[in-house]
Amino acid sequence: MHGLMMHGELTITTILRHAMRWHPGSEIVSRRTDGAIHRINYADLGRRIHKLANALARLGVKPGDRVATLAWNGWRHVEAYYAVSCMGAVCHTLNPRLFADQLGYIVNHAEDTVLLFDVTFAKLVEKLAPSWPTVRHYVALADAGAPPACDLPGLLNYEDLIAGESEDFAWPDLDERTACSLCYTSGTTGNPKGVLFDHRSQVIHALSVSGGDWLCLRQRDSVLPVVPMFHACAWGLPYAGLMNGVKLVMPGHGLDGPNLCELIDAEKVTLLAGVPTVWLEMLRHLKATGGRLDSVERLMVGGAAAPRSMIQTLEEEYDVRVVHGWGMTELSPVGTLSVPKAHMQDWPAEKRYAVQGLQGRPLYGVDMRIVDADGRELPHDGTAAGALQVRGPWVAGGYYRGDNPESFTADGWFNTGDVAAIDAEGFLRLTDRTKDVIKSGGEWISSIEIENVAVSHPAVQEAACIAITHSKWGERPLLVVVPKAGAAVDKADLLAFFEGKVAKWWIPDDVAVVEELPHTATGKLYKLGLRERFRDFVLPTDAN
Repeated sequence: MHGLMMHGELTITTILRHAMRWHPGSEIVSRRTDGAIHRINYADLGRRIHKLANALARLGVKPGDRVATLAWNGWRHVEAYYAVSCMGAVCHTLNPRLFADQLGYIVNHAEDTVLLFDVTFAKLVEKLAPSWPTVRHYVALADAGAPPACDLPGLLNYEDLIAGESEDFAWPDLDERTACSLCYTSGTTGNPKGVLFDHRSQVIHALSVSGGDWLCLRQRDSVLPVVPMFHACAWGLPYAGLMNGVKLVMPGHGLDGPNLCELIDAEKVTLLAGVPTVWLEMLRHLKATGGRLDSVERLMVGGAAAPRSMIQTLEEEYDVRVVHGWGMTELSPVGTLSVPKAHMQDWPAEKRYAVQGLQGRPLYGVDMRIVDADGRELPHDGTAAGALQVRGPWVAGGYYRGDNPESFTADGWFNTGDVAAIDAEGFLRLTDRTKDVIKSGGEWISSIEIENVAVSHPAVQEAACIAITHSKWGERPLLVVVPKAGAAVDKADLLAFFEGKVAKWWIPDDVAVVEELPHTATGKLYKLGLRERFRDFVLPTDAN
C-alpha cells in the first residue's frame, strides 16, 4: 500500500524557485576580475538566469546538450549553473588548472556545444578552440560592449547576449533523474573520467550537507566557498546556499590571503570552505598582519588531509571550529565530515583534535565498507585496513560513456581507490591511495600518516612521502619536504621527530628538501610526477 503524500520531482529548478520566492533579498557578493565588488540579490539573479536560458535556447541549446563553463567563482557562473541545468541541458564545468591536452580531451569527450568563459582565460580558449570541433559558440563572461581581446570565430559577449531576452522562461517539467551537470576527475592515472550528476543526486546531496551536525547552513550565514565551482560543483554550496538563502561570497580569482581576509571582514563571513593550502596561506597572512577572524564560526576543509597544527591554530587562536571532510568527484563530492560525537566534546583537546583530523563519519545517504584483496568485508575496529568502497544516492554508478567499468563492483559499490580503516564509532581514516601505498618487506606503510607527522614539525610547510625501490625490502619511504619560509630543515632532526609517533620501521630512510611539490589540477599532491622525478634516487640504506 502506498502512502497518500504529494509527489514532486527533486530538481534544481525547485531550488531556484524556492530561492527567488522565499529569499529574494539574499545576496551573492563577487570579486570581479578587475578587483571591484559586485552585488546581486536572489530575485535579480533569478531574472538573469531566465534571460540566460532564453539566450541559450536561441543559440540552439537543446535538452541533453553539454554547455561548458571555464570560470572562477562568481555570480555569472552561478547563473550558468542554474540556467543550463534547469532548461534540461548539462552544465559541464572545466578545470582551467588541467593541462592543455587534458582540456582538449575533455571538451571533445563531452562534445560540448557552447563554452562560457571568464576573460582571464581568453588566451587559453583561443589556443585550444581549433581542437574543439563540436563547440559552436564561445561566450565571454564580460561586461556589455567589452569583449576580451582574442581571436575567436563568432565570439559573443555575455551581457550583450542576454540584454534583450525575456525575464520569463518556461522551465520544462524534468524527471529528477535528468542529467544536470558533468565534472571530470583530474586524470592523474590515464585520461580524465566524466561524472554525470542528475538533479535528484544534487538536491539530496545539498539537503544532507546543509544539516545541523555538518555545515549547519542558516539564512543568516555568510558563506565563502574558496573551493572552485569548476571542481566537483564547489562541494554542493551553489545549491545548498540558495536552498537555505545564505549570502554567498565569491572570491573570483583572488585566492590569496589578503583578498580572502578582506572579503571575510567586509562581508562578515561565518563559514569558510576550501582545501588546506588555502587556509595555510590565510593563516600566514593573519600572523604577519595581526588580523583576526572575528565573524568566522566554522571552516570546512577537504581535498587533502588537514594538518593537526592547522586545526589547533584555528580553534585555539581564532576560535574557529574546523570541520574536516572527505569526498570525491564521484560522491558529488561530500561523503564524510569529521564532527566529534556528543561524548567526545569534553575530551582533552589533543584527543579531540585527533578525531577532527580523521576523514569523518558518513552523512546520511552514504554507506561505506572496507574489503580485503579477495573482496571480503573487514571489521570496523580502527585497525583493519582495506580497499574503501562506497554507495548511495549521490554516488556515481558509472562513468560517462562507460569508461573504466572496473571501478564499480557487481554488487553495486564504487571502488574509491583509497585504502582505509573504519573505527567502531564509524570514523573513517584514510591510510593511503591504492597506488601510493608503500610495501616494505611485505608490510604496508601509510604515506599519509608519514606526511601528517612531517607537517607537524615546526620547520616543514608541506610534505610528500613516496616509495623508493630498495634491494632488500622492495620499497622504502622517502620523505620530500618544503621548508617554511625562513626555516631550514635538518634531516637528522626531522627523522628523529618521528620517533614514538610511528612504528620505528615506518620512519623514512631519507629526506629530500625541495622548493615546491607538484600538485594536480585540484590541489592534491601529484605523486606520480614526484615518483618520476625521484625514479633513480638511491637511498642511503640500500647497500646495492
